[in-house]
Amino acid sequence: MTTSQFLNDLLPDRRDFLVQTGSALAAVGLMGLTHPMRVGADDTKNHGIKKAVKYSMVAGDAPMVEKFKLLKAIGFEGIDMNVPADHDEVNAAQKESGLIVHGVVSYDHWKKPFSHPDPEVRSSGLESFLGAIRDAHAYGASSVLLVPAVVNKDISYDQAYDYSQQEIRKAIPLAEDLGIDILIENVWNSFLLSPLELAQYLDEFDTPHIGAYFDVGNVVRYGWPEQWIRILGPRIKKLDIKEYSRELESKQGPSAGFKVKIGDGDCDWPAVMRALDDIGYTGWGTAEVPGGGRDELADISLRMDKAFSTLA
Repeated sequence: MTTSQFLNDLLPDRRDFLVQTGSALAAVGLMGLTHPMRVGADDTKNHGIKKAVKYSMVAGDAPMVEKFKLLKAIGFEGIDMNVPADHDEVNAAQKESGLIVHGVVSYDHWKKPFSHPDPEVRSSGLESFLGAIRDAHAYGASSVLLVPAVVNKDISYDQAYDYSQQEIRKAIPLAEDLGIDILIENVWNSFLLSPLELAQYLDEFDTPHIGAYFDVGNVVRYGWPEQWIRILGPRIKKLDIKEYSRELESKQGPSAGFKVKIGDGDCDWPAVMRALDDIGYTGWGTAEVPGGGRDELADISLRMDKAFSTLA
């Protein structure tokens, strides 16, 4: 099979895709994604992407409800909980602030990866992940972000592929029962290194409750986010938003590439937004960058608006 044929098999039939998402695309057109939006701290309706942050980005010891109110006041609509928290406290903070907990980040996927050769480690990781699914349901969220596996000298690529799918399949019944999506993030884990492979990996589960949590910045070092977006298409259910500088990488090493603010690196935001527009994406975009207090978070909010308001 040629690469072209393989790609055609992975991508949805265009006519079927347009039928399934026609109303969403029409809504996108009405919202004005064909031209730059008016930038405002709380104006996200014109680009169709709802802004959020990771909870750990909010600095300080203020009560959770005050942190939620701060985020709402400076233009964010939601939050991705990446730390365990008390259900009652989270729900009370949502109700009082109007901020939405849209997702949960799996708590132990790096320490107890589904690719680990020890079945007891995998089992413990699965229990933690099931807990994150239950937390998401308790918050009224729609997803749990998952790093599915880690590949290294001691964990082979094929082993990671098989083991991780086995463990994820064990979690699917609970996810389906509670209406929670399991969303796979592309990270620097030496696994699922191309959009073609990620698409195949997701499709093999054959359930609408498995999708991609696409991290725009994580791709820039070795690829082009807009290409990944078009290939993954409607498999993308949520976005992580960050930036990357190839110049800093060349001078200071790979991890230094992330030391730039959104809009100041090598992510081609007009091209990214055009690709998202082409696939009809209008979901959550969650910042995953260094946070801080009001000033730093307000700057992140404005930078996200500026990035989202561009089209190629």
